[in-house]
Amino acid sequence: MRKEAKYYRKLEDNKVECQLCPHNCVLAPGKKGICRVRVNREGSLIADSYGETISLTSDPIEKKPLYHFYPGKEILSAGPNGCNLRCPWCQNWTISQVESSTSYISPEQMVKFAREYNSIGVSYTYTEPLVWYEYLLDTAKLVKDAGMVNVLVTNGYINEAPLQELLPFVDAMNVDVKSMDDDFYKKYCKAKLAPVLRTVEIAKGEGCHVEVTNLVISDLNDSEEQIQKLVDWVAGIDDRMPVHFSRYFPQYKMNNPPTPQNTLEGAYELAKKKLKHVYLGNIHLPGRDDSYCPNCGNVLVARRGYTVSLTGLKRGRCNECGSETDFVLGNAVGER
Repeated sequence: MRKEAKYYRKLEDNKVECQLCPHNCVLAPGKKGICRVRVNREGSLIADSYGETISLTSDPIEKKPLYHFYPGKEILSAGPNGCNLRCPWCQNWTISQVESSTSYISPEQMVKFAREYNSIGVSYTYTEPLVWYEYLLDTAKLVKDAGMVNVLVTNGYINEAPLQELLPFVDAMNVDVKSMDDDFYKKYCKAKLAPVLRTVEIAKGEGCHVEVTNLVISDLNDSEEQIQKLVDWVAGIDDRMPVHFSRYFPQYKMNNPPTPQNTLEGAYELAKKKLKHVYLGNIHLPGRDDSYCPNCGNVLVARRGYTVSLTGLKRGRCNECGSETDFVLGNAVGER
């Protein structure tokens, strides 16, 4: 199904300027944007991938990763065949960076599948859901009307106006902040840093639940200075916003060695000096993926892989000191 895109303007000679993300691609007839899913057809910008789904499955919410949003629950997960960044380490490059087969799923069908899977809602993930904008907006509205939640797992690369239109329908997002260095974004991602930081700040300010992921890549963004910049920025927004430092492994066009364990442990210890909730991903180190009460240190949520135990929570509070905790809970999660 093809649908006329939102957020573009028509130019001379049947060209168009896409205004969805900061690339602001100017496209001649027949040409696609950097995302590969928005195309100029006879002077109109068309969302060529509307409803075209690369993958559909039920995942633990922790896989997103979201550790403070409906912990222990399952969520229906789907994504498009495209991305507006060009990261050479992409773990999902076979579905984000090259053409892959898809199946059409209407917004109504997506809601139906979420109910059948007994899901808390829909997570838009795997590739870059923001390039699926028109479908994302239509589906998210129906999901909310059905009493379920919408989750974005995203690189955050979107212009402010479309972000503001979408946010009322988004309950939670994990934003991948790849570096705090604009030159890094330009060289490796073919993008800019500032719009990503703005997305986090706006979403958080609008009351969306936000968690941040940083893939720590050997010899690229793993310096103490880079980690400290990220920590300081997050702390300046909200020191209780969860941050996930994820271990890198060679993939796609990147052959740097896997992130050493001691680098991740160093990032964790540095971040814990200013942030209340810090986690390590793609590696299991005892205690580094558990959630602790910022007041008394009690283990609120223990995790072993995707096995989750909420034994430290009682009606959303710490069962040791009674402090309020930083979790979005539903359906009596954590109550006993």
